[in-house]
Amino acid sequence: MSEEQPPPPDSPTPPEREPFWTWGDVFLFIGLAVASWLVGGLLITSVAILARVHVQGNMGTAEVLATQAIIYVFAFGSLALLFRVQYGRPFWRSLGWRGFRMPVAQVALLGALTAWAVSFLGTLIRTPTTPNDITKLLDDPKSLILMTVFGITLAPVCEELAFRGFLQPLLVRSLGAAGGIFAAALPFGLLHYREYGNSWRHAVIVAAAGAAFGWMRQRTGSTRASAIMHASYNALFFVAMAGEKAKVWR
Repeated sequence: MSEEQPPPPDSPTPPEREPFWTWGDVFLFIGLAVASWLVGGLLITSVAILARVHVQGNMGTAEVLATQAIIYVFAFGSLALLFRVQYGRPFWRSLGWRGFRMPVAQVALLGALTAWAVSFLGTLIRTPTTPNDITKLLDDPKSLILMTVFGITLAPVCEELAFRGFLQPLLVRSLGAAGGIFAAALPFGLLHYREYGNSWRHAVIVAAAGAAFGWMRQRTGSTRASAIMHASYNALFFVAMAGEKAKVWR
């Protein structure tokens, strides 16, 4: 009588794919962002009408920023729900919002150096300084303050979560680190194309900055680090803008 054979050992669990989300989730997020933009614009316009605030063809700075904030809340809230329900994963850590070893001051300094470098690049490619949707939102001190606060807090956090936290890991997985960083920087630059008066030169320098933020994300593994770098980059531009506007407002 033959001896009983021991059961075969359990096969090793295959390593989990990183990132765990798919391109289908990316397209879903884009659709949610567009829907959020429509909802945000409608909501702000409705509130303005109910409050009997005169709304002209172009919204003021406060209305534009409020609409943008609503887009972020709806789009990222939906993404957080998708991560939790579909994958059982947390939102912030999944998108790389974690601590990092590089000193914060060094990260901020690199953001300022990036601002200087892209300014130099802008000079080389003769980036126009004509009025555009961004400069129109900076026509008075109150608007400049609102834009500065928004531009060094909510905007860099949300843009880094979207481009370096959500999109870049998928591209890095497919194209490698360098390819993924530059591929994620391209739509980041294109996103700013229209608001800078359909200027391809502005899109190029914004994409170059995006590549620098992507390097920081890849180097540290942290979107918190790339957001700090992005905020420092924005802050230097707002300081420069404030200096120019102060001469006009005197």
